[in-house]
Amino acid sequence: QVQLVESGGGLVQAGGSLSLSCAASGRTFSSYSMGWFRQAPGKEREFVAAVNWSAGITYYADSVKGRFTISRDYAKNTVYLRTTSLKPADTAVYYCGATLRSVYLKREYDYWGQGTQVTVSS
Repeated sequence: QVQLVESGGGLVQAGGSLSLSCAASGRTFSSYSMGWFRQAPGKEREFVAAVNWSAGITYYADSVKGRFTISRDYAKNTVYLRTTSLKPADTAVYYCGATLRSVYLKREYDYWGQGTQVTVSS
C-alpha cells in the first residue's frame, strides 16, 4: 500500500521558516518525481516545487523561487521542503505527491498525502 505522509507544518510569523517532510512507502519511487502543492481556502491546489527522484532535478513556482528549497533523501525515502521568508500568502495546506509525468499538473499525480497545514501570521 502506497503511503505519502507529510509532517512539519505549523504556525509561524511572517519572515519565519518551516521544514516540511514527506515520507514515502509502499513502492519504489526511483522513477517518479515528487512534488509539493498547496491549497489555500477557496483556491485551487497549486504547484509549489518538485524534484526528480533519481536525477535530483528541481522545479519551482515563481512565487517561491529563492525562498523554498526541495530536496530528497534516498536512505530515508523522504522528500523535504525547506520554506524560508514566509509570507501570509504562503498560508495553505501543503500536499506531497508522486508523478511519472508532468510535475506541474496536479491531474498527472498518481499518489497524494493527506496534507499538512502551514499558517503564516502577519
